[in-house]
Amino acid sequence: MYEQQDYSAKRVERAAFETDRLLVVGDVTLPPEGYQSRFSDSLNRADLEFLPLTNCEVTSLADGRTLERDFMMLAKRHIRVAYPV
Repeated sequence: MYEQQDYSAKRVERAAFETDRLLVVGDVTLPPEGYQSRFSDSLNRADLEFLPLTNCEVTSLADGRTLERDFMMLAKRHIRVAYPV
């Protein structure tokens, strides 16, 4: 009847996000293929206000200082530019 899907399979894509004050580079976890598997899909989901990121480098645009964080939630409303790296 229905084909069972492996929901544990994920794809990780490194991406950069620029806000007014920060440049955040981190890993975005996406499905391996199909529905919601594109990087742009994760940004355009209206039901999510925050984007979970892992292995992050957070750089201040004011002074250039960089901090590393294992995990952070980035509010999508603050993102000005986003691109895969």
